[in-house]
Amino acid sequence: MEEVYFLTAGDARRLLFARGGARLNLDLRKTGRSWLITIEGDEFIFPDGTRVERSVIERVARDEGNVYFIKNGGVYKAAIAGEYYYKLVPTVPPTIEINGIRMHRTKDVNPLQDTLNKVNTVKPNEGETVLDTCMGLGYTAIEAAKRGAYVITVEKDKGVIELARINPWSRELFQGGKIQIIHGDAFEVVKRFNNGSFDVIIHDPPRFSLAGHLYSGEFYEELFRILKPGGRLFHYVGNPGKKYRRRDLQKGVMERLRKAGFVGVRRAEEALGVVAKKPEKR
Repeated sequence: MEEVYFLTAGDARRLLFARGGARLNLDLRKTGRSWLITIEGDEFIFPDGTRVERSVIERVARDEGNVYFIKNGGVYKAAIAGEYYYKLVPTVPPTIEINGIRMHRTKDVNPLQDTLNKVNTVKPNEGETVLDTCMGLGYTAIEAAKRGAYVITVEKDKGVIELARINPWSRELFQGGKIQIIHGDAFEVVKRFNNGSFDVIIHDPPRFSLAGHLYSGEFYEELFRILKPGGRLFHYVGNPGKKYRRRDLQKGVMERLRKAGFVGVRRAEEALGVVAKKPEKR
């Protein structure tokens, strides 16, 4: 597998102050491993032989809030411009921004703890089947698979999938095994599944203003249909009491879930969402 090296502004500044060479972590803190970068004149030589001019490292050092990677002898920003502007953000682990909106909580909690808070509300077990409706960087799918579940994860945006391919923290998504990725809009994808296909659904949609259809009663009815009797649902909503067009968004979600047939609907405060169950068969 071709090695890819990552740099943040802080890493670049450490290189600029180095004498003769430096050992740095180059996988965005995914491991504790370090690599040796040597210096010859105004060039920094990476372990694969790539030579990067000092002026490029200086540019990276000034660019806070972005991630760069070294591949095939070049230096690239981990960002994709298309319908939206996607980029990796150098938190640990990284999160993703879409038009400036972060896809994980990063204030007072890191993206990994944010993921654990969500997954722990439904506790996937060995041998269960999980639907992760909105993949993002795949941390939810990876965590559920680590617990022995088989995971189907759905992602609408190709740009997000490409950034996940770049991100070292997302590699488990693409190694086969217990995770299957479907490219598509979850609103349409769920209609393909048979009744009672899943033990657990983790629904972590973009904000309401970007994907209101994923908060609709029609969509919740589909989620109810494809859950097994006794199946568990977690739905990330955001800050309790947060209003959208003067309405309590979380309260509205809970009302629509109940109307769709879910029971035990309650707030999951630490995960900033709602949990619910499909009734057991009688």
